[in-house]
Amino acid sequence: MLFDILGLKKNENNSEVSRFVLLGLSSSWELQLFLFLAFLLIYVVTALGNLLIVLVVQADAHLLQSPMYYFLSHLSFIDLCLSCVAVPKMLGDFLQKEKTISFSGCLAQIFFLHFLGASEMFLLTVMAYDRYVAICNPLHYLTVMNNRLRLQLVFACWCGGFIHSITQVIVVIQLPFCGPNELDNFYCDVPQVIKLACMDTYLVEVLMVSNSGILSLVCFLVLLFSYALILLTLRTHLHRGQSKALSTCASHLTVVSLIFVPCVFIYLRPFCSFSVDKVVSVFYTVITPMLNPLIYTLRNADMKRALEKLRRKQVTSHCLVKG
Repeated sequence: MLFDILGLKKNENNSEVSRFVLLGLSSSWELQLFLFLAFLLIYVVTALGNLLIVLVVQADAHLLQSPMYYFLSHLSFIDLCLSCVAVPKMLGDFLQKEKTISFSGCLAQIFFLHFLGASEMFLLTVMAYDRYVAICNPLHYLTVMNNRLRLQLVFACWCGGFIHSITQVIVVIQLPFCGPNELDNFYCDVPQVIKLACMDTYLVEVLMVSNSGILSLVCFLVLLFSYALILLTLRTHLHRGQSKALSTCASHLTVVSLIFVPCVFIYLRPFCSFSVDKVVSVFYTVITPMLNPLIYTLRNADMKRALEKLRRKQVTSHCLVKG
């Protein structure tokens, strides 16, 4: 098995753990009730905002033909799915005294969290390349970013996310758990689960850091380098009406920072606990999927026009039905 290859010893005197206890965000009933209402509102806004973006882009032929909005619709779909990984379980736990999750449910959360999270990181990298081609090589933009390449890039993002996630699950599923089953978080993630294994997990931690941590850092640095080149190009052409492109890049950089900084903080360090870990986890799993549609598209002029066009179409259809 994998642990034999790594030279790790399991604790032979173990009994299988069938479920984990989630300590959650607070033990105070009043605070939990407040958090339930707050996160329920955030969840509804996240789901409706991202779903609206997907529907608007798919319904508007002009936006759908634009590579940028094509990628943005996929980003919103990922954020919509990502918000459903941990938040519904957390909302239910706020109203329960005992917060538990089965071992299989824990593995499912780990898989989908890393599958969607890594796919989003790869997609953001693709979007940086898209902006680079659009700004630095505008005459050949639509030729380079043709429909076939867009489809291939998105497919590669999903495949990369799957490969990253399945390696996490393969390692975790082979860990022996023999007693402690309390996870100091509101969802299952690799750092907390590894701590409960009945074995020396040093090499496993190094493996996880090199997988998740290095992936986050490398993608982040590539993105920063790409946008640095774009900003340098914009600086020389700003007087030629490139302010819109500058605004778009600023939005992209904001989202990139909101996603990658928490990921680097959580995964690119030894698995020791800090008091702000839960706050960072909330920001990454709950807040960021809500902010993405607000930052990226809902304040965008093209998206506003498409929303108004869709609204008028719905009103017209409603009037025709009533008539």
